[in-house]
Amino acid sequence: MTLRAVPCDLRRPIGLAYLLARAADTIADTALISRTDRLKYLELFRDAIREGRAERLPAIKEALVERQQIAAERELLTRLEEGFAVLRSLSPSDQAMIRDVVLTLTEGMVMDLVTFPGEDEGRLVALETRADLDRYTYYVAGCVGEFWTDIHLAHRPSIAGWDREAMRRRGVRFGKGLQMTNILRDLSKDLRIGRCYLPRQELDALSLQPADLLNPSAIVTVKPLLHSLLALTLEHYQEGWAYTLAIPRREVRMRLACTLPLFIGLKTLALLARSPNLLDPSVVIKVPRGPSMASWRAPSC
Repeated sequence: MTLRAVPCDLRRPIGLAYLLARAADTIADTALISRTDRLKYLELFRDAIREGRAERLPAIKEALVERQQIAAERELLTRLEEGFAVLRSLSPSDQAMIRDVVLTLTEGMVMDLVTFPGEDEGRLVALETRADLDRYTYYVAGCVGEFWTDIHLAHRPSIAGWDREAMRRRGVRFGKGLQMTNILRDLSKDLRIGRCYLPRQELDALSLQPADLLNPSAIVTVKPLLHSLLALTLEHYQEGWAYTLAIPRREVRMRLACTLPLFIGLKTLALLARSPNLLDPSVVIKVPRGPSMASWRAPSC
């Protein structure tokens, strides 16, 4: 939905960055191979991105394409060389921005694979500190705000007066807010595959262990930490709102591309704040698609 709203001249570089990140995520999430092998092929992909060359891709495809159970992911890996050809066709500055954001996003994927156990190992590991959580949300989402700012500044003269560094900081906060919303929404599910994004040090302060969170009754004890993280997420969104309002009104597509995730994120955050129990896997948090969202279409380019 957001990509459809992007200014037409930016769909190619932004769409390519998205597809390369999706390809990396597919590599990192291939559950039929070990974490060690996933890391190996993810690092091969990162090397290919750094070099801007496709020579390393056949080894990735040979190992992973046939293991993909979803047709779209299988096709994405099959056509990796096409993506790299498109990357080489872009301007040097656009190539550099895409490489930077994909390398940062994949750093978050590496952090996931190194920090947490495999899905079937029967162990549960938590991030150590809130600083680790902040670093993780930067890697997997906040960096997109920097990329978004830089690539629009490179292509949209109407925002030439922006304070680049201030807007990059706001963009980072916007992305972190979206990722924190995902983390809080998926908390109970992630706990059951060995991942606890709630900082262990802050759980310790509440006399909780990560494994205690598998029992929904622990919600009473962990609520202060959840409330703190909900408040932090709202602060991130306030920066995202300031970012959106700084976009000139005549940049309709750019504003829409920011407003849509902001709207959905805030609606989801409100549902999370009202949820009876974020530790209960039977409680599903999902923003209903109203008629206006379901029928929305961006004007064709």
